[in-house]
Amino acid sequence: MRISKSVRVGIIGLAALGASLAFAGVSSASETHKSDPALQSQARISMEQARVIALKAHPGKITDEELEQEKGGSGLRYSFDIQKGKVTQEVGVDAKTSNVLENALEGPNAD
Repeated sequence: MRISKSVRVGIIGLAALGASLAFAGVSSASETHKSDPALQSQARISMEQARVIALKAHPGKITDEELEQEKGGSGLRYSFDIQKGKVTQEVGVDAKTSNVLENALEGPNAD
C-alpha cells in the first residue's frame, strides 16, 4: 500500500501539531503551580488530589493554583482559579481536611 506524498505531509503536520499542543499544556500547568515546600509538608492531601476536588466543585480549566496560609478551615488551603467560558471561579480546598472552603466568582482584585 502506497501513501501519497500529500497524505504523509498531512500526517507529519498533525503529529507536530499534537506534540506542540501537548508541550504547551505541560508548560502552562507548571507555570501556574506555586507551592512552598514548608507548607507542602504540612498538607495532608496533595495538589493533585485538591485539583480533583476543586474541579468537581467547579468544572473548567485551572488557570492558577497555589498552596497558601489563609483564614478559614485549618488555615492551610489550596487555592484554584478555574475558568469556564469567560467566568473565573476561585475554589479553595482545605489542605488538611479536603473540604471545599470557597467556591465563588473571582473578585476584581485577583491574587
